[in-house]
Amino acid sequence: MFRIRLHGRGGQGMKTASRILGSAFFAEGFEVQDAPRYGAERRGAPIFAYVRAARRPIHERGVIRRPDLVVVADETLVPVAAAGVLAGLGEASVLLIASGEAPGVWRERLRVPGPVLTLPVTVQEQAELRFAGAACAAAAARLVGAIGRPALEGAVRAELAELGEAVVAENLERALAAWEAFAEQAGLVREGPAAAAAVGERPDWIELPFEAADVSAPDIYGAVTSVQVRTGLWRTMRPVIDYERCNRCAWVCGTFCPDGAIAPDAEGWPRIDYDHCKGCLVCVAVCPPHAIRAVPEAAAAAEEAPA
Repeated sequence: MFRIRLHGRGGQGMKTASRILGSAFFAEGFEVQDAPRYGAERRGAPIFAYVRAARRPIHERGVIRRPDLVVVADETLVPVAAAGVLAGLGEASVLLIASGEAPGVWRERLRVPGPVLTLPVTVQEQAELRFAGAACAAAAARLVGAIGRPALEGAVRAELAELGEAVVAENLERALAAWEAFAEQAGLVREGPAAAAAVGERPDWIELPFEAADVSAPDIYGAVTSVQVRTGLWRTMRPVIDYERCNRCAWVCGTFCPDGAIAPDAEGWPRIDYDHCKGCLVCVAVCPPHAIRAVPEAAAAAEEAPA
């Protein structure tokens, strides 16, 4: 059985990637499972999807713990422990990261036991979220070596048909480019062995004696605790204000910001709290003088880095 996990951020199309990959497997005669797993359903929040494919009925259920292939659409997820990108990787597991860095760099950084590959992407390509899913699915399809190009093309067309021919054509172009990029590694990912129930982890049970609600019910007494959660780490695109065009109508962007991350300073200029701005880009859409633009997070970080 092939066991594949696809990691990304909300908006990068990992659910779409799992559907494309699952449909391509199905077209080749496989039994298939594909499902996404969400945390916070927001743009930029870590999510993953998984695909199982086998020539026989699939009786396994739940999240894939021991993957044969892990695909990472956003390299910034690798150091985020909660994303679980490296969980369960073994000697036979292949790790594919969409990154501008060479595979050797990631191999040295991570020291994972199995092969490490990269799907080359530029900063601009990372910003084009709607195309990431198709490319990741195509790369995975090539690496497993069991999916032909016609099945992949058919899956991309079927899953994206409702978005219009222009979107399908662009995604198909990116998908086929990824497909060709791994021609030499076709078949590198091998089917993992059947998982025996005996090797599963037994649940740990905790006995909780009954207590009165005024003792056992959760209460939060500390104020302003959410400020400690730096949700800005979810961002893939950053809103940047051009103060030469700004009219200081901070009540507009500040009111529409769903997280209250924009507030006026003492002189009335809007300031963005990047620790808590999640990159939803509502402010870009509602700014009357169009003084706020969206910048890829990687590009903004590069500009801020010391020379």
